[in-house]
Amino acid sequence: MFNKINLSKLFILITAIFVITFGLNIYAQETIKVGILHSLTGPNAPGGQNNLDGCLLAIDIVNGEFPHLPFPLAKTAGLPNLNGAKIEPIIGNTQGEPEFGSAEAERLIMAGVSAIQGAQLSGVTKTGSIVAERNRTPWITACSTSPELTERGFKYFFRTTPTDVTFAENFIIFLKDLNREKNLNIKTIGYVSANTEWGVGTGAALARSAKNHGFDLIVDIKWPDGTADLDSEILTLKRENPDVLFAAVLDSDTLLFTKTAKKLDYNPPALIGFGGGFGTSIDEIPGDNEHYMNRDVFSLDLIDQIPFLKEANDLFKERYNREFNGDSIRSFTTMFVLADAINRAGSGDREAIRQALSETNIAADQLVVTWEGVKFDEKGQNELGRGIVRQIIDGSYKTIWPFDVATIELVYPMATWSEKLK
Repeated sequence: MFNKINLSKLFILITAIFVITFGLNIYAQETIKVGILHSLTGPNAPGGQNNLDGCLLAIDIVNGEFPHLPFPLAKTAGLPNLNGAKIEPIIGNTQGEPEFGSAEAERLIMAGVSAIQGAQLSGVTKTGSIVAERNRTPWITACSTSPELTERGFKYFFRTTPTDVTFAENFIIFLKDLNREKNLNIKTIGYVSANTEWGVGTGAALARSAKNHGFDLIVDIKWPDGTADLDSEILTLKRENPDVLFAAVLDSDTLLFTKTAKKLDYNPPALIGFGGGFGTSIDEIPGDNEHYMNRDVFSLDLIDQIPFLKEANDLFKERYNREFNGDSIRSFTTMFVLADAINRAGSGDREAIRQALSETNIAADQLVVTWEGVKFDEKGQNELGRGIVRQIIDGSYKTIWPFDVATIELVYPMATWSEKLK
């Protein structure tokens, strides 16, 4: 009798423990916290807001039901492998400063995020991801393109976008194609940037690629970050006059460069941006920006060539009253990559998510960018990314390269200031 009573009590106790544990587990999986860390105030806030908005739209698609969209997890509400758990965004503001990026990364990790998506500035991503690595928290970046970020031997760092090594090589092949197909005889190039992590790394990548393909880098100018005067730099460019000028500059520098070039009547035959302000602040200088070029990973004039780009852009435009740009669409895409990894991990466990990210293999037909897919190499770099070149023609960016997807002929040389003012 004693044994039966004890066994009965033991069974009740085990059942109670199971019910409590199971209930707690279900409760714990109602939401998975994900950190979103971008510059939301200061001179780089336009790019940060675009990144944040792209993330939030992707999260809402994952949490809701969008059966007509092909993106990972769009067709079901929540994460199916976690009993429909929703992603809960925890937002941080880096203010565009590396030290704030580190502090915000600490705060998000203490708040219990399972992973962090951020940040658009390579210098901020560099410091913030050190904090994440130390705390064994996955960090995935959509827009930080400095090549050195994936050369640090980190286990928890992942990047979906092509690096500036890839973009620089794309640009130089673009110039070779122009010489071969359009007989432009481009020989000399120039480069300008602020003296930042991104600017220095991008310049080094461009210099290597140019040398390997026989182009002469005749001027390489880097100014102090946050400068308020570019007169001497523009006068140097005017004197050297390279056939093509490349620029890795952020929002305020893009506007200052344009204002100064106009004032001093500097007319480069071609001006090509490595993203940055050429993707985010360019709308603030209509007319003055005509014929600027920029690298990107998508273009709205490719809507007929990229399945579901129109549907995704319509959702973005309905919510934010503007269309996708290079920042917002890369963060939109990257949040799906992270959500897919969390779902395959089956939990919010950081180590399980890191392992799932390393095993990611998403096909091109599930993306709205021009990549061949998403698959990370041993360094955490997406090895299937690629870029396109666009030019502002009649007030909007249009695809000019690769030639097999181009929707319009490029203009070279670009219009001079006197021609733009007519």
